[in-house]
Amino acid sequence: MSYSLATASYIGATILFILCLGGLSNQETARRGNLYGVIGMAIAVVATVFGPYVAGFGGVAWIIFAMIIGASIGLYAARKVQMTQMPELVALMHSMVGLAAMLVGFANYVDPIAASHLSGAEKTIHEIEIYVGILIGAVTFSGSVIAFGKLSGKISGNPLLLPGRHWINLIGLLVVIVFGRQFLHAESVGGGMAFLIVMTIIALAFGVHMVMAIGGADMPVVVSMLNSYSGWAAAATGFMLSNDLLIVTGALVGSSGAILSYIMCEAMNRHFISVIAGGFGTSGGTPAAPDGTQPAGEVVPILAPETAELLRDAKNVIIIPGYGMAVAQAQHTVYEITRFLRDKGVNVRFGIHPVAGRMPGHMNVLLAEAKVPYDIVLEMDELNEDFPKTDVAMVIGANDIVNPGAQDDPNSPIAGMPVLEAWKATTSIVMKRSMASGYAGVDNPLFYKENNRMLFGDAKKMLDEVLVALKA
Repeated sequence: MSYSLATASYIGATILFILCLGGLSNQETARRGNLYGVIGMAIAVVATVFGPYVAGFGGVAWIIFAMIIGASIGLYAARKVQMTQMPELVALMHSMVGLAAMLVGFANYVDPIAASHLSGAEKTIHEIEIYVGILIGAVTFSGSVIAFGKLSGKISGNPLLLPGRHWINLIGLLVVIVFGRQFLHAESVGGGMAFLIVMTIIALAFGVHMVMAIGGADMPVVVSMLNSYSGWAAAATGFMLSNDLLIVTGALVGSSGAILSYIMCEAMNRHFISVIAGGFGTSGGTPAAPDGTQPAGEVVPILAPETAELLRDAKNVIIIPGYGMAVAQAQHTVYEITRFLRDKGVNVRFGIHPVAGRMPGHMNVLLAEAKVPYDIVLEMDELNEDFPKTDVAMVIGANDIVNPGAQDDPNSPIAGMPVLEAWKATTSIVMKRSMASGYAGVDNPLFYKENNRMLFGDAKKMLDEVLVALKA
């Protein structure tokens, strides 16, 4: 394949990637957007493997061998990983991008051919690309590994706030800058490698420290933030390899991830810098506060048949899904209940909070998997004004996103965070396994309100009972 044909293929792939992002912005076009992305990536891979960038049949054979291994792992993961495990899988994939950027950077630095034709300013720019690429890759790699541990429950969701942590970060940054200057003035590859290794160790430690300081409630922001980092790492790799497609693709991922992080912070009434500096939140499922510090009121439990009766008599119902629905894999039963009620003339809609679940769009993906119609899945801002006119607001495994303390308690850790106002419905029903607090470790006064009922138990089991009672 000639250089001109490879370049044309890259341009075509870039256009398809942009169309992919455009399609993913809307639920109804998401499937088509995903298809654009798959076709674009296929074109990019073929143009790279069989293009003028790979020397000889031997190089192609090694690349195809590596692709078979990677594709096999990806296929296995796609078949085995549950939807509830998607957030940690995404974090793990981000770590692979960071690791790849690191390895490419080191390989590019020690390769005697890569920079043999460069001198003066061009050589300096190339070394800056290597240094920055490894720096971003290392932060992305270690941060994503810690995020994977937190999301999978292998590492506590509590924020680890070291004394003088901001000074530690500042000193690390200064050392990285000083060593970067020394790296650029190194007279040999061996001399420069020492500075490169020290910088990498500092960057890896910073990635660990940064994500460990972020609490459980801010983890959705972390996922989108690491997505952005992985994009910039890919772009840096593109500069190192003089690969235009990697540069453009990395920039698309990096910028879209940064925009998403900003949107998530806005949805939580948080500042991005405050999240990075150390977010609020404790490990998920921590017990509620001891007696005397709990919100005042009495919990009123409800059974599945009574829940079915309330739903059957309702004219307007809003369902608010949360991580508990994902854990119980209850989305298909939710769809069956929704279809039954709609067939009876009940106006059923879903309220989605931007940070529901463990990653952006988590609930949308689950509902789409269960074939819930897109037109009844609405964002928080589209529904909040309708709760006073709603007969039943059904909260399935959500906690922090329906916490009235965000509006009523200025001392709450989530004060000012926009929430779904489920308590304004005529009756709210909260489905939970127990009275444990949510992922942010914050008590929820909603549980004790007079118009609220608690349906305790596994979400899928209880919803199955509700469905049976509805059809009886």
